[in-house]
Amino acid sequence: MAKAHAMVSLVLCGYADQNEVARAFGCSTRTLRRYQHRYEVGGMSTLGRSSGRPQGTQAEPSPWVQTSAALERNGMDVRGIAQRLNVSVRSVYRWLSRLDKSVLPPTDALPETHTAPDTSPDSAVNVSAKSAVNETIQGWSLDANPANRQIDRLLARVGLLDDAAPMFVPGKQIPRAGVLLAVPALVQSGVFSVAEEVYGRIGPAFYGLRTTILAMLLMALLRIKRPEGLKEHAPMEVGRLLGLDRAPEVKTLRRKLSRLAVVGKAELFGQKLAKLRIAKRGRMIGFLYVDGHVCIYHGRRRISKAYATRLRLALPATTDYWVNDLRGDPIFVVTAEVNEGLIAMLPDILKKIRLLIGKRRVTIVFDRGGWSPKLFLKIIMSGFDILTYRKGRWKEMPRTRFETCTKRIEGRKVSYELNDKNIRLLKGRLRLRQITRLCPGGHQTPIVTSRVDLPAVVLAYRMFERWRQENFLKYLREEYALDALVDYKSETEDPQRLVPNPECRKRKKELMALRAKLKGMQAIYGRAAIDNKEGRRPTIRGFKIAYGELGGQIRELQKQIEILQSRHNQMPKRIEVKDLAGEPMVRLSGERRHITNCIKMVAYQAESDLLALVRPHYARADQEGRTLITSTLQCPADLEIGEDKLRVTLMSLSSEHRSKVIAAMCETLNRMEVCFPGTKLQMCFGVHQGVL
Repeated sequence: MAKAHAMVSLVLCGYADQNEVARAFGCSTRTLRRYQHRYEVGGMSTLGRSSGRPQGTQAEPSPWVQTSAALERNGMDVRGIAQRLNVSVRSVYRWLSRLDKSVLPPTDALPETHTAPDTSPDSAVNVSAKSAVNETIQGWSLDANPANRQIDRLLARVGLLDDAAPMFVPGKQIPRAGVLLAVPALVQSGVFSVAEEVYGRIGPAFYGLRTTILAMLLMALLRIKRPEGLKEHAPMEVGRLLGLDRAPEVKTLRRKLSRLAVVGKAELFGQKLAKLRIAKRGRMIGFLYVDGHVCIYHGRRRISKAYATRLRLALPATTDYWVNDLRGDPIFVVTAEVNEGLIAMLPDILKKIRLLIGKRRVTIVFDRGGWSPKLFLKIIMSGFDILTYRKGRWKEMPRTRFETCTKRIEGRKVSYELNDKNIRLLKGRLRLRQITRLCPGGHQTPIVTSRVDLPAVVLAYRMFERWRQENFLKYLREEYALDALVDYKSETEDPQRLVPNPECRKRKKELMALRAKLKGMQAIYGRAAIDNKEGRRPTIRGFKIAYGELGGQIRELQKQIEILQSRHNQMPKRIEVKDLAGEPMVRLSGERRHITNCIKMVAYQAESDLLALVRPHYARADQEGRTLITSTLQCPADLEIGEDKLRVTLMSLSSEHRSKVIAAMCETLNRMEVCFPGTKLQMCFGVHQGVL
């Protein structure tokens, strides 16, 4: 006691720090911190306690011993336990003989319906007993303490558990428990059933497929934008939201993503999710918006480049093409190979759309990047309509030919100055409708469409509503870190894949530099010809003699340009990847990126579904609705566990009217009668009365 008190006093009085005191007394800093904690809690008397476990207490049995005892109480004999845990019979006898039954969970902690008869190897009911135990392990937890899941982790380690069953701990004001409001929307999206259908399972694991998908979804909704963000949150706090003692950490989550990526079914996963979304929101699929998003890569590996419009630069990047519905909500996403442009990607995107919607005729809306009359003809012949901006030269319309068109669309009064006429492209083979809008500043914006059944004002409104998709991409980039890399793994590029020839780009730059130089020399030569005084040099021959050196340089430069142009024309515009000089080209892991894009898409859809529930009760839903949903998901909440209920009661929001809006949304969610994934607990929601 005296020694410990001396150590603590030296630190508390500031004569030395913990490291110096521990070094002087020949102990570890951990021991010194333990002495400090005892002294702060119980005073000097606690410093006299001997080391080791307090007398009269018994250590908690190890997970192996607890699992053996649970299986024994569940009707399995010693030989069956040894076979199932893959240990010797003698070990099981030793564990059970030395076990103090008082430290084990009560027998009624396990369900009576899962008991099994004698399971000796010679018994005829051995197979049925094993299946009963398997059902217990998969559907129930053998742990009595939800905050300590050692037995379930052991069962997963020996291959007897595919996914830990959620077990919630009641509590008050649990941080960020408001995110559980999104669980009904996530369940109704079908993401868990689709994941099980596509991937089956990811092997025996404590964090199985369902837990991994739910963890990534809640991470996205809580704005934990990448796996590294989990380091900033206590695993126990996030685990309580999943019904576990701890949430999966960074390496675990990346390992699960790697297992899903090995299967190679990310595209199928996205297609099945899109099919469910279309079945749910079929009326929103009359117009589909297609736009590309360039995700810039800042690493050191050599990948193909793409032109980033917002930066006006060509940078190493990957290009994703998103398909959104009328509201701007995403349907599915496609990653372009070698950053192909919209013209090259549209046929493949339309094939995927056709598989999802069947024979239904929809209108595809895109920007000028997809302008190609030849492609328009193919799209129309394949059963789609187009709506896009006109590109290239066109003749402006006189202002007298514009008419004011007004209509109420989606509850909004829309008014445009429009001119509507028919145009012909491809020498008359393609007939389209051109609608030109006259802006208040006098600028004219022409749009082209194959739809002739709708008024011009409706088509103009649908075209100009492309900002919804632009806002969606901006929102995902800022709130969900759409451009962030999930991991840093790369894949070897196909050596026979054709890519733009970098030598052509170099020759083109050289040509541009020479032509700029030639243009400057010609300007000097022409300025000299204009300023030439006829009295001094009355003939052209005299002028050429006077400026012979400059003329010779111009002719020599023209020859260089002709030679370089001929070499440029003879070069192949595209070459195979294996013929590229320098560091080999790679591509980023497409499977992992596609899976995370699908997860972020489902999380955004859940936000949109909650926003739809809020809109009837909130006047400013279009302006502030998504902000309200985001702040609500971050709110603390109380958890109460009933016999078959999981009650989530949110703390009051910043204002009374917002709390009433969320309370109305909770009533709608309660009528859905959705159970938490992996349990039979029906989720019930509410909001505390009053304002904090």
